[in-house]
Amino acid sequence: MRGAQVRPDGTTIRWVELPGIEPTRVYLHGLGATSPAYYATVATNPALAGRRSLLLDLLGHGISDRPADASYTLEEHADLLAVALTAAEVSGAEVIAHSMGGAVAIVLAARHPHLVSALVLVDATLDPQPPGVGIRARYTEEQFVNGDGRAETLTRVGAAWAATMRLTGAEALYRTAAHLGRGTTPTMRELLLELPMPRTYLHPADNEPVGARALTDAGVRVVAVPDAGHNIMLDNPDGFVAATATALRA
Repeated sequence: MRGAQVRPDGTTIRWVELPGIEPTRVYLHGLGATSPAYYATVATNPALAGRRSLLLDLLGHGISDRPADASYTLEEHADLLAVALTAAEVSGAEVIAHSMGGAVAIVLAARHPHLVSALVLVDATLDPQPPGVGIRARYTEEQFVNGDGRAETLTRVGAAWAATMRLTGAEALYRTAAHLGRGTTPTMRELLLELPMPRTYLHPADNEPVGARALTDAGVRVVAVPDAGHNIMLDNPDGFVAATATALRA
């Protein structure tokens, strides 16, 4: 395990690092998840192994610190991730990012383009949620952090997701989910359409992303992975590896 201080108070972002050649690959998890648990199997598959790889946990998640005073906006996640990557002497990384992590990766690529040479987005969040949907509609932050909201959420999401979600700080989980629901300005989708680096969007074969044609027209490769739900790397590791390896060779 390695880490980098990302705030003056000593707050640290940590990752599991697999040695290999450059350019570095950075793996980012989704909301309430942790990269080592989601990516260890696929990152060590022979088709993807051999590159220096950082299975990194975003602020508030997994093995990284969970400061209660952080804002946990997508912009803050991206900027502190940039501090960690710079400290790790990473530049021009191939970033593979799932769900909420995909939204952070898009913001990272837009705000710190020298750090990203290619994006592989795994069923990533591209749009804000409609009004009345999401964690803000269900709980206030007080209800979530100090009331029953967090415990109810862990029960509702099921055992597999709860196993990693319980490692996420309560404030981090609530605020990250709330800001993901609000999105960014411009939206993550709009940022993605304008990015200059190679971009691939992996999705479950039976759930094509909204606006797939516009993504394709903007140069984003949209790739269906069979026999998988939202957690493509867990549901169909071989399919994920094949699609990701192809994307990074393109």
